[in-house]
Amino acid sequence: MNEKQEKLGILPFVIGGVSFIPGIGIFFGIVAIIWGLATKKLGGKKLAVVGACGIGFSVILYGALFYFGFVQRGGVYDDLRVQLSKNTITSLVQSIEFYKTQNSRYPESLEVLRKSLPENSLVFVHDPAQVQMGGEPRYYHYELKDQEHYYLLGVGPDEQPYTSDDVLPNIEITLNSGVGLLIHQDSKNGL
Repeated sequence: MNEKQEKLGILPFVIGGVSFIPGIGIFFGIVAIIWGLATKKLGGKKLAVVGACGIGFSVILYGALFYFGFVQRGGVYDDLRVQLSKNTITSLVQSIEFYKTQNSRYPESLEVLRKSLPENSLVFVHDPAQVQMGGEPRYYHYELKDQEHYYLLGVGPDEQPYTSDDVLPNIEITLNSGVGLLIHQDSKNGL
């Protein structure tokens, strides 16, 4: 009995090929796997393998983006996180000064400031340069020196305040500016 088995057409393999498109490809990969395993036609197993490879490609791609964006240290993403941190900490100084204007004193902590902000405020009290997987976001380092002055900075990779790798607000402070922000001498060494 020499029966010739029918082959799969081109459409299933096009669907399998679409599985290599990140994001939406996972759905097409699942379709290709199911179609390949369910068919009795010649090439079904190849179609299932193509669909699985497309899904694997998406998983590897997104895994690499996640790793390089959130886990790896010392690359271009660190520079971007530091720049974002500088921008957010600079706007945070404005919010702290506004808090003092409204309450005649500086907030005791950034948590107190956060609670005083409107619900959908675009002021962030967490340092975006300090990414922690599975943990709570880390606040910027905020410390009241006295009733009229405070320190505000983002701790750098050493995770210690008042060192040369601190992230500082991009604000020029003069003696008569009325801003209570102080820059610690040990933090200035990195400037």
